Amino acid sequence: MAHPTSPYIRLMRLHQPVGIWLLLWPCLWAITLATHGKPPILTMALFAAGAILMRSAGCIINDITDREIDKQVERTLSRPLASGELSLTQALTLLSILLIASATIAIILGASVILWGSLSLIPVASYPWMKRISWWPQLFLGLTFNWGALMGWAAITNTVPPAAIFLYLGGVFWTLGYDTIYAHQDKIDDARIGVKSTALRLGKSSKTAITAFFVIAVLFWGISGWCAGAGNLYFSILLLVELHLLCQICFVNLDDPTSCRTVFCSNSYLGLLLFIGILMGFM
Repeated sequence: MAHPTSPYIRLMRLHQPVGIWLLLWPCLWAITLATHGKPPILTMALFAAGAILMRSAGCIINDITDREIDKQVERTLSRPLASGELSLTQALTLLSILLIASATIAIILGASVILWGSLSLIPVASYPWMKRISWWPQLFLGLTFNWGALMGWAAITNTVPPAAIFLYLGGVFWTLGYDTIYAHQDKIDDARIGVKSTALRLGKSSKTAITAFFVIAVLFWGISGWCAGAGNLYFSILLLVELHLLCQICFVNLDDPTSCRTVFCSNSYLGLLLFIGILMGFM
């Protein structure tokens, strides 16, 4: 039976916008911290467009690399490349268009963004291979998905100061936590076909490890805010961010794919909460 959504939309995951938000929030956090709570609307809009384009491009790169694996995993076997709805040539053509559009946005944003954007292609291209060679592909996703924190700061100041680096590191550990939860959806299929993940590596220790990842994330975000000169309201909201993360750990059932998916998706709201905290930190 035909899928009701266009295969091109599904290839880019535009019908699943959570990933766009998770890619965009580090950009917006950085822009807002770097401007002391007064982010320029045009810059945020350009980064939003870039997040849509690059997340879509990343999904296509991932699906091209994993098209044979996706055929063996229940959750992914209906993806357009795995199912044969789209050809490799069609996917590569769309990928080229998305990368050209992304490059155009980088040019508008300036030389620093071009530099950091070019460097981002290294983790973007290498991430899909990590599940084959490492038990920690979720860490590599964190390194990739939070690159916007560095690019966002560079877009404002043409520099990447310690505050930006700590913001980035906080995002890396945040992603390591939420994507470990996400990986538990596929752990049975992954174990069967030999794909590696932190869900399989950590096993029954996953909740303890995720707790540590989230605590470290909040610690780095706290240091970033302090370096940027954020006020007490920022740190008050950061306590709510920590509470949100701890609730994720308490409520998720790592043996229930639906529970894992629901808790994973809640991180888009956590990104908004931290964004509000940054704005309030400079009121």
